[in-house]
Amino acid sequence: MYKQRFIVIGMTDDREVWFPPEVQSRIAGGHVFSGGARHHEIVSHLLPADARWIEISVPLDAVFEQYKGLPEVVVFASGDPLFFGFANTLRRRLPEAKIVVYPAPNSLQLLSQRLLLDYHGMRCVSLTGRPWDDFDAALIRGEVLIGALTDRVKTPAAAAARMLEYGYENYRMHVGVALGNREEERLWSGSLAEATTMEFGFPNCFILERTTARQRSFGIPESEFEGLPGRPNMITKMPYRLLALSALDLQNRHSFWDVGFCTGSVSIEARLQFPHLKINAFEIREEGRALLGTNARRFGAPGIEMHIGDFLAADLQGIPAPDAVFIGGHGGRLPEMLQRINEVLLPGGVIVFNGVSEESRALFRQSAAAVGRRITSTMNVAVDAFNPIEILKAE
Repeated sequence: MYKQRFIVIGMTDDREVWFPPEVQSRIAGGHVFSGGARHHEIVSHLLPADARWIEISVPLDAVFEQYKGLPEVVVFASGDPLFFGFANTLRRRLPEAKIVVYPAPNSLQLLSQRLLLDYHGMRCVSLTGRPWDDFDAALIRGEVLIGALTDRVKTPAAAAARMLEYGYENYRMHVGVALGNREEERLWSGSLAEATTMEFGFPNCFILERTTARQRSFGIPESEFEGLPGRPNMITKMPYRLLALSALDLQNRHSFWDVGFCTGSVSIEARLQFPHLKINAFEIREEGRALLGTNARRFGAPGIEMHIGDFLAADLQGIPAPDAVFIGGHGGRLPEMLQRINEVLLPGGVIVFNGVSEESRALFRQSAAAVGRRITSTMNVAVDAFNPIEILKAE
């Protein structure tokens, strides 16, 4: 037996709301109702005279506190409640509850239908109270259609500005405002540059339609990176970079740390080849701030979190723990660095280090052993006239 039941009813912004008979019966037999302020404005005339309304607003902990002990709650939600919607939140928070869903078209469906777009392959993301991560990944992958739900901060204009900053001008934007509301619904289509100047009403969503494919190379020549003035060799060369990323097995990782990023070449290559990764890059040199920013914009690699300062003194609280770490620089403090990494590395995580000298290779082996990790693979690589490098992987 379920202790609680939630009837979750999807709806559009149509003020002349209509529900099928089964849903009308659910509403008529309900006592406790819940939803956003906008939902209450639309459905209030349909509720029983003695209805209790629990408004859904942040923080959600207060909302779920009010749900405690209630045998049944009828919830109104926008569109399909299982499409980045409240039904998913209910499932996570109350896994023992019975949930019945009556979906309506979501806003991206409505916008696609208004535009007569074939949207079956559209990559959908939500920016509603969420980071840019999934949106950035869709851009990097070069998705033909990208649909995004917005909030009052991550607006169509903000998204367009971010895209232009990182060189993704190869899309046309379509915006839908108050979709389903017969009086207030509005559609707009235009360039990203135009979108940055627009103020759209809320709620809104947008679809990006790719106009041309953007090149994404596998391996960026080091000559194309902005580097440290007077120190052109202070960069991980492309062959070493790609082999190190291969050793890290990034396709199957989630959180990657690049310690000692210098120009940012390893972080940028990882971001472009594995867009799903959460990447945090650390560098002691202040010059690294401008270098990584310039190079990330040049190659279209948004979303790399940068940390400037001494890694050994950095506050690591709040940074997603890594399951893969590349050490690009250690400033002569490799043992201490490995000790600190070992304290936060997730179970099954890996560390990769490019050893240039015999001394550095021996030190990495000793330091890895000191924190209980073993060398599981090595690769000796020589490119052109450069000294051979040994790529070491510790697990």
